[in-house]
This record gives sequence, structure tokens and C-alpha cells, in this order.
Amino acid sequence: MGEPGTKELLSLEELEAAGSFRTGRKHILSILVENKPGALTRITGLFARRGFNIDTLAVGPTDDETISRITLTLDGAVQSIDQVTKQLHKLVNVLKIRDLEPTETMARELALFKISADGGSRAEVMQVCEIFRAKIVDVSKRTLVAEVTGTQEKIDAFERLVRPFGLVEMARTGEIAIARGRAET
Repeated sequence: MGEPGTKELLSLEELEAAGSFRTGRKHILSILVENKPGALTRITGLFARRGFNIDTLAVGPTDDETISRITLTLDGAVQSIDQVTKQLHKLVNVLKIRDLEPTETMARELALFKISADGGSRAEVMQVCEIFRAKIVDVSKRTLVAEVTGTQEKIDAFERLVRPFGLVEMARTGEIAIARGRAET
């Protein structure tokens, strides 16, 4: 990486390796949009054009079938996120945007883990599942599939513990989130 104050150009790979794009400030954006084709593409395109990497993305219906909720988690400086949210408000299909404060938010993720579990290791894997309150949803001769719901940290911890047994496959949903406390108008 170039010395401070030099005009030496850096490649995108060098900037990413130096961690220039990460601020350590996690943002959870809850975006209510009209349930119309192309809304998700326009929203994610806006983040991509501004150089943001979306960590997780979850989209689903709300209590109103004409409205969907997009939950995005990403890393970024507050000022940069504020600029992007102002631009998001200008998109036709966007109805409401909230930058949820992580400490005042209930966030959960769902993950499915296919774990190698034959012979003697099966009991140990099942014990780990019990500790994490994981639900075993499929069993075969050589593997089992566990369903884990919880915070990102819980799922990461579960993954670290079952990986040594042989993690065959994993699928994660991305976080969904809702603000704690009373209803807002």
C-alpha cells in the first residue's frame, strides 16, 4: 500500500485488503417497498454503485400484501449511509427506510447445516445441536441436517463447533430484524 501523502494509485484489491471499506459500524436497514417487479434491483443497484458491500439481504412480505420488507445489513460510516438513504427515498417504490440501532433491535437468522455424522460422532453432533437448541430436521446414514435460529453470533459459533465433524453443506438466510418496544406511527 502506498505511503500517506503520495499520489501512488492503489488497486481495488489493495484497498479491500487494507480494510478501507469497513468501518466496524454495522447498519441494519429496514426498507418498506411497494411489492412491484424491479424494486429490489433498483435498491441493491444503488448500494453497488456507491461501493457498498451488502453483508446480508432478506426480502419478504409484510402484513399488507402490497408491501414487502427488505432487510439489509452492511458496514459503513453513518454519513455515507445517510447519503444513500436520502437517495433511496427518491426511488418510486420505496415507502419507508429505518436504520435500526443494533442494540434496540431484535435480529434473527436461520441456517441449515448438513453435518457428517456417522458412527461415534453422531452422538457428539446431536449433543452440540441440543446445546444450541438446533432442531434436527433430516437424518441419513452418513449425515444429519440441523436447523439453527438465532443471532449471527450464535450461528457463527455453531458453525465453528460442527465444522471439525465435517461440514458438508450450509445455507443461511441473512438477518431479519424488527425494532424493540412499542409500535410507531
